[in-house]
Amino acid sequence: MQTKTTDSKGRITLGDRFANRTVIIEEVDDTEVRVTLARIIPEREAWLYENREAKEAVSRGIEQAKQRRFAKGPDLAGDAKLADQIEDEG
Repeated sequence: MQTKTTDSKGRITLGDRFANRTVIIEEVDDTEVRVTLARIIPEREAWLYENREAKEAVSRGIEQAKQRRFAKGPDLAGDAKLADQIEDEG
């Protein structure tokens, strides 16, 4: 723990570890302020971090891709053959 003194405008420096970083300033009470390093994500992507199941599925997929474990692609030739067998409606 260390002590620092605020300047005439209530400012302090946090040191190099906090330089040019985004932080969350949380007023715990009238005598305490908490500073936490933060990262900002786009609002439209926040749902992924709030949905544990989806986040785990994405993480699992990324790991599988790193190991070059891919699902088989669609059977385009088989699908085309089936499509040819189906009569057009109309």
